[in-house]
Amino acid sequence: MDAINGFELVDEQAHFIICNKAPDVNFHDEGTLGSGLFNQIKLRLKQDELYPVHRLDKMTSGLIIFAKTKTAAQQFQRIFCSHELEKFYIAISDQKPKKKQGLIKGDMAKSRRGSWKLLRSQENPAISQFFSYSIGDGQRLYLIKPHSGKTHQIRVALSSIGAAIIGDRIYHSQSNVDRGYLHAYALKFTLDDQTYQYLLPPTTGEHFLSTALRDELTKIGAPWQLNWPKV
Repeated sequence: MDAINGFELVDEQAHFIICNKAPDVNFHDEGTLGSGLFNQIKLRLKQDELYPVHRLDKMTSGLIIFAKTKTAAQQFQRIFCSHELEKFYIAISDQKPKKKQGLIKGDMAKSRRGSWKLLRSQENPAISQFFSYSIGDGQRLYLIKPHSGKTHQIRVALSSIGAAIIGDRIYHSQSNVDRGYLHAYALKFTLDDQTYQYLLPPTTGEHFLSTALRDELTKIGAPWQLNWPKV
């Protein structure tokens, strides 16, 4: 799977679709660069109606939800707003963090050259919890549970603790690697009294495919079963 084949179908239910987004694919069309994820899915899966439930940054791969009806989209909006939908991401950094687990919380503001920065104020904060694990060669695996959905939230959160994501062309000083190492790893939610759980390891990226990382993910298990402190 690559930018030309921008997604793989993970699951299709009566009211929604789950896809695995490829890295380096924009959500919307990019002019001469081709169709974005939304229109690729709508065309290839022959969906007359399709509603985005959430979005992923261009560099981010992994699980993404699309509603097939307006009613389903409204239901997803409700469970997002009530924090009943749990999302988990994984990332890799090769920098030494200021802390190895905990909570990153603060308002976000636009900075220079398309970047964002984390502020100390708490008026409408971005909130992210994380655990991290050594995977050798000076790298750490981060498992992140966001409690809000701000632009660049996870990328800024990890950068703020000195652990910018490998391959992040905005927040990491070195970007000459095969991809940005941020992946939407797991989803858990209840819709129409049925609980859905999705766990999808990355399928691209040299560092994501390493034995050390895969072994660590096996040890961690389902992220919703971990002891996440209350926020």
